[in-house]
Amino acid sequence: MIEIRPFAELGRFDNDWLSARYHFSFANYNDPAHRGFGPLLVWNDDTIQPGRGFDRHGHRDMEIITYVREGAISHEDHLGNRGRTEAGDVQVMSAGTGIRHAEFNLDSEPTRIFQIWIEPSRTGVTPRWETRQFPKGDRGGALIALASGRNGTSEEPDGALPIHQDAAILGATLAAGQSVTHRLDGGRRAYLVVARGAVEINGTAAAERDGVTINGEPEITIAAVKDSEILLADLP
Repeated sequence: MIEIRPFAELGRFDNDWLSARYHFSFANYNDPAHRGFGPLLVWNDDTIQPGRGFDRHGHRDMEIITYVREGAISHEDHLGNRGRTEAGDVQVMSAGTGIRHAEFNLDSEPTRIFQIWIEPSRTGVTPRWETRQFPKGDRGGALIALASGRNGTSEEPDGALPIHQDAAILGATLAAGQSVTHRLDGGRRAYLVVARGAVEINGTAAAERDGVTINGEPEITIAAVKDSEILLADLP
């Protein structure tokens, strides 16, 4: 089954520096029909204005993956980690026993990110943060694992950032007319978001920034209607 969650129907929050759209219940947005998808609990589509961001705050026992769509996000935490993640790149924070961090757009243009929270398969791990570059050219016409706790599949090279869950976040850029196929063996499911462009998933159309739940499909073919960029969460 493939179901489209149109961008216009997502939860929303707006103030003077943040425009957020919520694929699942988050903060003051509570939608009983959309409270996560398996271990995928949060997928936020955030636009952060220049010089603004999230002041230092804490997390525990959560795998937090940030994919930068445009601009850059700067991170600092109480462990002494500091770094800047640019468009097309990824950072992962395993909150574990507890981490306090801040995220800011220190650039002169708006930053646009996907923030993805995955419930870990084990709690109480040592907290960590890491960022990694993933040149978009390497993802042309193929799904590449950006963050993963899975092993042994051809799409997941050693370069994926580790997470504590039998899940993976994969990304691809597709030229108009290109397609990519992904298997979901053993009853696995997926959540797909079109970061840019428009695609069809097994013939079902999805527009830019739509969410797509995929359940009970042993294989999906993602075909680009126009030049597109996609992110896919492969989930137990």
